[in-house]
Amino acid sequence: MKNYQAPQNYLKDKVIMVTGATDGIGKEAALSYAEHGATVILLGRSTHKLEQIYDEIEAKGYPQPALIPLNLQNTAPEQYQQVAEVIDKEFGKLDGLLLNASDLGLLSPIEHFDEETWFRVMQVNVNATFLLTKYCLPLLKNSAAASIAFTSSGVGRQGRAYWGAYSVSKFATEGLMQVLADELEKSPILVNSINPGATRTKMRANAYPGEDPNELPSAQDIMPAYLWLMDTDANTNTGQAINARDFLV
Repeated sequence: MKNYQAPQNYLKDKVIMVTGATDGIGKEAALSYAEHGATVILLGRSTHKLEQIYDEIEAKGYPQPALIPLNLQNTAPEQYQQVAEVIDKEFGKLDGLLLNASDLGLLSPIEHFDEETWFRVMQVNVNATFLLTKYCLPLLKNSAAASIAFTSSGVGRQGRAYWGAYSVSKFATEGLMQVLADELEKSPILVNSINPGATRTKMRANAYPGEDPNELPSAQDIMPAYLWLMDTDANTNTGQAINARDFLV
């Protein structure tokens, strides 16, 4: 995996939606997919930031992206269905779905964990992920070869003190991935999770304010893993817990 290099323009004519596309890993993934020929659907809560990424993609001469402003904290189920209907009307299919949006919440012992924060984290990290996946599945089935990538974490594979709702939500994410992968085992849709690992992002800085970010890989550094996940020729894995660090040179 360390030697994987995405073929030039290998995502031509493919439609990929990236959630949490306004910052960090989501933004870098959207730019990378567009660079390799994909039409990227940018989903995030900040219209202003989405427009900035849209302009950046267009300025580089990549395929024209699409914007879907959506706040996953307070979106009703029918709105997710509407998102799928809009994509169906505009594109008729999805070839890739990167479920990257996540809420860190706060670091606190379970005994003192704030209930409102717990429910918010579960809404963004679990419920919204489930609803987007549910309503986008018919679009993914319209693709000749599609890939779904759920964003996990090291604390979603091994629980750690004080990571509370975030850790539990990522265990749920892994469970959702495994269930869906088993259900779609005989379909052309690949379903995997990816743990980005410690990466130089705002979320990481919030969790570890005393850490030197310059000692961490950047979001761009881990993009080979994200590009590989959407390469349905090179990647035939499904139901796997992938680590982005395995792709670092």
